[in-house]
Amino acid sequence: MKPTLLILAAGMASRYGSMKQVDGFGPNGETIIDYSIYDAIKAGFGKVTFIIREEFLDSFKAIFEPKLAGKIKTDYVFQNFDLKQYGIDKTVERAKPWGTAHAVLAARNAVKEPFCVINADDFYGFDAFEKMAKFLTTEVADDKYSLIGYQIDRTLSDYGSVSRGVCKVEDGNMVEINERTEVYFVDGGKVAYKDASGEHSLPNDTRVSMNFWGFTPAVFEQSLDMFKRFVDANEGNPKAEFFIPLVADELIKTGVASFKVVPTAAKWFGVTYKEDKPIVQESISKLVENGTYPANLWA
Repeated sequence: MKPTLLILAAGMASRYGSMKQVDGFGPNGETIIDYSIYDAIKAGFGKVTFIIREEFLDSFKAIFEPKLAGKIKTDYVFQNFDLKQYGIDKTVERAKPWGTAHAVLAARNAVKEPFCVINADDFYGFDAFEKMAKFLTTEVADDKYSLIGYQIDRTLSDYGSVSRGVCKVEDGNMVEINERTEVYFVDGGKVAYKDASGEHSLPNDTRVSMNFWGFTPAVFEQSLDMFKRFVDANEGNPKAEFFIPLVADELIKTGVASFKVVPTAAKWFGVTYKEDKPIVQESISKLVENGTYPANLWA
């Protein structure tokens, strides 16, 4: 059974100021999602499921259906504010939905095979898709999940500090994940983060999560009760978000599932700041020049 690629594309893109999920970065206006799907097809994924806001459906279909027809199956699921579908009998007023793990739950009726989750606006590289496809076809189980572990120094922006989920790894498995909200380069290409107690250095090969996770459909049931508890605890907090690392952390601590950290040396590109866009464009044009990608991705 071929695994499914689940793309988190319902975000508001608030820091970027536009719908960056469909912004063009490649030589022919290819989006970052295009490169992810291209890599996923090459790695052996059989379906791509987009998690979007319902009002974006027509624009997503117009962009992706013509180029993906005959190459990979496509599906669309909607992340919205309706809590009743999760057995939660209340209405909570919020400006945006409940976060990445809530988005994954939105796909519970659409995905029946092992799957991975990625962000729409992150460039992950073929190595990550190839390793994840291998994990999802040979190792994954209802109590054995994974995440791709990037080297922290291959994920930072030159234009400001970023948040990173820093993994503590023992025997190849993640034992905890700590969100560091201010990570940046210091002199000489070294890496540091700042918290309430000051600045702390991090080894350059520290593994971080860039939200590239591998699961079986069992995770839907495993996280549903967590989501109910999260809504109960946070209904008065409109900014609270139910993130995938919260789910991972609880599954690890309760012994329900382990998370294998699959290391990659690939360079991660993301567009956190407007200034990052030309850098991502230049990085992609180098990958086209060296033959990693064709100049016209879907020709």
